[in-house]
Amino acid sequence: MKNGEGRRLNKQAGEDDEEEEDDLEGGLEAWERRYAEDRSWEALQEDESGLLQPIDNSAIYHAQYRRRLRALSLASIAASRIQKGLIRFLYVVIDLSRAASEMDFKPSRMVVVAKHVEAFIREFFDQNPLSQIGLAIIKDGVAHCLTDLGGSPESHIKALMGKLSCSGDSSLQNGLDLVHGFLNQIPTYGHREVLILYSALSTCDPGDIMETIQKCKKSKLRCSVIGLSAEMFICKHLCQETGGTYSVALDESHFKELILEHAPPPPAIAEFAISNLIKMGFPQRAAEGSISICSCHKEAKVGVGYTCPRCKARVCELPTECRICGLQLVSSPHLARSYHHLFPIAPFNEVPSSRLNNSHGRSPSACFGCQQSLLNLGNKPGLNVACPKCKKYFCLECDIYIHESLHNCPGCESYRPSKPVAASGE
Repeated sequence: MKNGEGRRLNKQAGEDDEEEEDDLEGGLEAWERRYAEDRSWEALQEDESGLLQPIDNSAIYHAQYRRRLRALSLASIAASRIQKGLIRFLYVVIDLSRAASEMDFKPSRMVVVAKHVEAFIREFFDQNPLSQIGLAIIKDGVAHCLTDLGGSPESHIKALMGKLSCSGDSSLQNGLDLVHGFLNQIPTYGHREVLILYSALSTCDPGDIMETIQKCKKSKLRCSVIGLSAEMFICKHLCQETGGTYSVALDESHFKELILEHAPPPPAIAEFAISNLIKMGFPQRAAEGSISICSCHKEAKVGVGYTCPRCKARVCELPTECRICGLQLVSSPHLARSYHHLFPIAPFNEVPSSRLNNSHGRSPSACFGCQQSLLNLGNKPGLNVACPKCKKYFCLECDIYIHESLHNCPGCESYRPSKPVAASGE
């Protein structure tokens, strides 16, 4: 009887504990708590006809975008004589210690970092067609090189997605020693950079990390760190000594914004801001059906790749450095796409709604870029912008697309001054 009474008392105590937990969680089921955390219903609003529609956050996003654009424009004006590093060699070091398995970033820090590193790699090569990138990871107190420096985004992404696992401690010193050995061999015209995505709150190092930091500083490595936990003194000291930036991500959207800030080329270090000529080769694409040995992978390939104009070696992708003669191989579109960093487009001016409402004015009612109407429902003018040079009007989406992707104003490019025709006398 005593054993039976004890089991009943334990069962009642367990039920009381479950009831207390339900009270603390508001009596919600698991699937209800998931949506309660997201609060997705707050993103809905009721329109004039009583239907539910998602809240239009484009105006808020565009205001934030324009504030960032103005800040960048003021910085570029204040430092108009600062040179940009257009040929960059960047190593991304990812912390995959046990701290990366924390779930404060949903579903985990590792998954969030991998997703945004993939987007960063594609954006990096879009804005830096002459640059190269490499990947390294830190786990079990050891740094491993995933990919060597190269210009193929797909190979980097494939290698990263195949090594996603967390274990052990993190070692900042081992990661710096690894990338220092690779970047120290880069020619003087290349800008050496390191971007560390750090999840841990400590570092387990085999030696004096201060000596490693001074070694990186002497080799002109610009080290930047994005932390996913609290701020660390050693990370801040590393960035201050090497001229990089240190930031701590508050949430996933903030982390995405921080990592994409490293896609445009930074100002060149004073010792590297010296004008010098660089030998480059423009290889020809191999003929279809031709068979040759690729110097990159040391294997025979059919009809793919490019031929070095100096030593006639076969390479798979551009831009790259010839493994045989060391010539920098690029294509003409790569050079053309690099110039928008040197001559950026000025921010467009916001157009007051009164100008679009003026019936006697000549302001157009359609966007010059996409030809969509600049008026909202009920012929109410929305937020629009105009180019300060050609005076053409654009909508918010075209404004963002022009400054972030196109890097050319369609109105200015379409404007051609008419030349006077000389009258021929008879």
